Order: sequence, then structure tokens, then C-alpha cells
Amino acid sequence: QVQLVESGGGLVQPGGSLRLSCAASGSIFRINAMGWYRQAPEKERELVATITSGGSTNYADSVKGRFTISRDNAKNTVYLQMNSLKPEDTAVYYCNADVKPIPSYIRAAYWGQGTQVTVSS
Repeated sequence: QVQLVESGGGLVQPGGSLRLSCAASGSIFRINAMGWYRQAPEKERELVATITSGGSTNYADSVKGRFTISRDNAKNTVYLQMNSLKPEDTAVYYCNADVKPIPSYIRAAYWGQGTQVTVSS
């Protein structure tokens, strides 16, 4: 079993900052890419940012220059530093990881339960 647990969401004013964390645990052989996605009410889930095990990153155009994704491979944890937050960033943020678990060694995508981020004055 592999679990992803997010933390760090909340209510913040426009222009403020939040840092999300997502820790993977369980029977893990290797974690490849990790990432963050978000889903606003009545909208499709969309990619926010991804990071490979080697540290290469990719961002949605809407968050470039404001959000930074990073990871600690020793802790199986991925972070999302969100600065200059806007009301349109309001959504449930989901962590995703491409994991090769034990004992199957079959790669699969795992998701966290989501954490709410609300940007409002």
C-alpha cells in the first residue's frame, strides 16, 4: 500500500503565500515524478507543476514565476511554495506520484486526498 498525505492548505489573502507538503509512505521501491494538480469548482483537474526524481521541473503557464515545486527524495516528500497568490488559485490541490511499489514493482500513479487552498480577502 502506498499513501500520499498532503498538508499546508488554508485561507490566505491575495498576494499572500502558502507552502504545501505531500509525504509518500508505504511499501515503496522507487518514486519517479511527483507533482501537484488542482481542481476548482465546476472545472477540470489541471496540472500545476511536476518534478522528476532528478529535479527537472515543469509548470503551468498560469503559475510560472509565482510557484516553486521541490522535493526531498530522502523523505519521499514534495513541496509547493506558492507566492503572490490570486483568487483564481482557489482550488483543491492534489499531490500525485509515479511510484514503483513493493512487491509488485508495477508502476502506477497515486493521489493524495487533496487540500483546500482559498485565496480571498
